[in-house]
Amino acid sequence: MKETGSASAGSVVKNFLWRLAERIGAQGVKLLVELVLARILLPEEYGLIAMVTVFITVFNVFVDSGLGNALIQKKDADELDFASVFWFNVTLCVVLYGLLYLISPAVASFYRREELCPVLRVLGLQIVISGVKNVYQAYVSRTMQFRKFFFSTLGGTLGAAALGIAMACRGYGVWALVAQQLFNVLTDTVILSLTVKWHPKRMFSWVRLKGLLSYGWKLLLSALLDTVYNEARSLIIGKKYTSEDLAFYNRGEQFPQVIAANVNTSIDSVLLPTMSREQDERSRVRAMTRRAIMTSTFLMAPLMVGIACIGLPLVRLILTEKWVPCVPYLRIFCASMLFFPIHTANLNAIKALGRSDLFLKLEILKKVVGITLILITMHISVAAMALSTLVNSILCQMINSWPNRKLLDYRYRDQLADILPNILTAAAMGACVFAVGLLGLPDWATLLIQVPLGAAVYAGLSALLKNESYGYLLSVLKNFRRKNV
Repeated sequence: MKETGSASAGSVVKNFLWRLAERIGAQGVKLLVELVLARILLPEEYGLIAMVTVFITVFNVFVDSGLGNALIQKKDADELDFASVFWFNVTLCVVLYGLLYLISPAVASFYRREELCPVLRVLGLQIVISGVKNVYQAYVSRTMQFRKFFFSTLGGTLGAAALGIAMACRGYGVWALVAQQLFNVLTDTVILSLTVKWHPKRMFSWVRLKGLLSYGWKLLLSALLDTVYNEARSLIIGKKYTSEDLAFYNRGEQFPQVIAANVNTSIDSVLLPTMSREQDERSRVRAMTRRAIMTSTFLMAPLMVGIACIGLPLVRLILTEKWVPCVPYLRIFCASMLFFPIHTANLNAIKALGRSDLFLKLEILKKVVGITLILITMHISVAAMALSTLVNSILCQMINSWPNRKLLDYRYRDQLADILPNILTAAAMGACVFAVGLLGLPDWATLLIQVPLGAAVYAGLSALLKNESYGYLLSVLKNFRRKNV
């Protein structure tokens, strides 16, 4: 299996930009489709999908089994490693789908909504498909072929968009959302398998698999804890409150989450394979971690602050008045996700250094904190539960950064000092954007002024104050353009 040599910080950012471009393109189209569907479908129908998605998301954690990261982290992973993981994944996912099929009636009974049973059974088919896709994604990440992701996601996203909108317009309701999601993951997988020059061979080794599982099971358990914790809020809201409450909560989370997920996926998919190759050089891993935190926060801060400030006119204009109750949640999640780059970069450094045991301990500690917050707020209100995510985000970034004070000599206070210029610049931009919203202009006019004004203020202040991340990104983009013209 072909490997690349030592990676520079520039190559990290270059691959990050390729991955980010792919994510923005795919998720941009997906978001536009979601906005169209939100105008056609009712909040209750979105709430139904959110109820079953809780269980599918938890099952999807087992699809990876921590083996994708194990393949990326292992220095000498070869064809036998990849083939063993592939056949294990496919078998496991078939078993998982069978289990999901059997418990579907119980899920419907839990929510007291009989219509959820067939929805869960059909939508759950994506688990089997994802079992195939996961290994291809690991191969692409390990070999740093991030352009391949663009082709696989573009076809799936565009095809799913057309199918979802067509079915919604014909009155299929919740089934339009089911078909959209299922078609997307299926097409992604088919195209990825056709564009990547790797296919599983008929070989298998329990010895190799056990070796990968010895690293991966800790990441699996960590991911399971994280997913169950994250989905617990949706589960509680769907059961204790109403499907509309859940729809507003999820819709408020959607806008910031699309951005945060794309930036973090880009960081995660590039940093782990790059850091893993440099795991014996702690100073290089530290430099990559610092650069990743600074660069991604430079991108994330203005987006989160900006969305929080334009949330009300944005929702009224593109989603209509029926979705206005989601705006408070949107603002809370923007604040919560602003610091996600600190989480992602620190955890990738820990994984790249082979400390999956430490990774698991951190996850257990964070979940104790998070579950405590859920138990405190679940009987108060949905808004209180949303606010608990902000408190949890602040506490968890401290926890995630703690091991790297020794592993990398990179303390939490040093990380905050690195991102402070970006945060302050974004805050100044937000004040200008928010002031425009007080003028009482029509929503379209408000947004027409706010968006370019925010971009101009942020870029202008970054240039004026000679922001390090701003200068670094400009130099990387110039080199990137010269090499790809």
